[in-house]
Amino acid sequence: MPPSPTRVHRVTIAEAIDEFLQLLRHSRSPNTARAYSVGMDRFVNMLETLGVESTDNTSILTAAHFSSFIDALHGYSAATERLYLAAVKRFYDFLDAEDLAQINSSKLQLILQSRVRKQGPRLPQFPREDIETLVQAAMKNLKSASEDLGQLRSLRDSAFLITLADTGLRVHEICNLRRGDFDWDEQKAVIIGKGNSQAVIRFSHRAAQGIKQYLQARAHLDGASGKPLGTLPIFARHDRGASNKVKPITTTTGRNIVKAAVVESLGKEALGRITPHSFRHYFVTSVLRGSGGNLKLAQELARHRNIQVTQRYAHLSQDELDRGYHEIFDEQEP
Repeated sequence: MPPSPTRVHRVTIAEAIDEFLQLLRHSRSPNTARAYSVGMDRFVNMLETLGVESTDNTSILTAAHFSSFIDALHGYSAATERLYLAAVKRFYDFLDAEDLAQINSSKLQLILQSRVRKQGPRLPQFPREDIETLVQAAMKNLKSASEDLGQLRSLRDSAFLITLADTGLRVHEICNLRRGDFDWDEQKAVIIGKGNSQAVIRFSHRAAQGIKQYLQARAHLDGASGKPLGTLPIFARHDRGASNKVKPITTTTGRNIVKAAVVESLGKEALGRITPHSFRHYFVTSVLRGSGGNLKLAQELARHRNIQVTQRYAHLSQDELDRGYHEIFDEQEP
């Protein structure tokens, strides 16, 4: 049924934003929804400086307000500016689709193309050698850990770190893994990744073995849970709040696992240099190094929609350039 022609006169800006964000939460990831919500808050703040209240009806919103929002974002980074503008542009599209305001979409697009700052290429920065130190420490822990309840957390954390490094999983993806997702014969798992898209994740032998060792030590808890094994998380909580129940870890726990490993292996001064996402950078560059720079392979394994994202990783460090130069020229000398 087409929208009521009078609707535009009785819906406030605040009501329209609430409806827009509700729809967004059903179609986008929680992180995207939160970021867009912050962008809409900034937009409302900007409108107030222009004398526009959130209780005003949506019909007063124009391309000029969108243009003013661009001016208000000049203090932010180019990346943040583009994120917040994407949120407001989608909100304007929502207003147009719902007949809540007379929006000139072509004019909005022209404003975006002509006024938004270009974001320069960013090279992912991460301490590769430090991550390798963490992985080696995790491997050592797996070999020395005894399979009893007191070692469950150590086994879990070690398997978690190795899996992060060898799969390229995002932190929310690895925390959401279920036993039923995993095919032990193929050493693969099917997940729902970014953008609600299904993806196949491949696991290295050491990652699969680490997970198996951890799950074997946890078998008594899983068996006593009363739930089908396939529904249980691969990485579970082992704290007082969880008691003997098998509950999945949160992304906060995932980040804390990395922090604890950094402090233990590298010292407190290294805190902040490595996050769970650093392991994803490590994974992509490891694929590129091991495949001779095969961008298409790295793109598919990392699940990048755009190969330009993968290309950001395809750079050589100055040390590698120096080494390559001397190998070519200096080693040819008699």
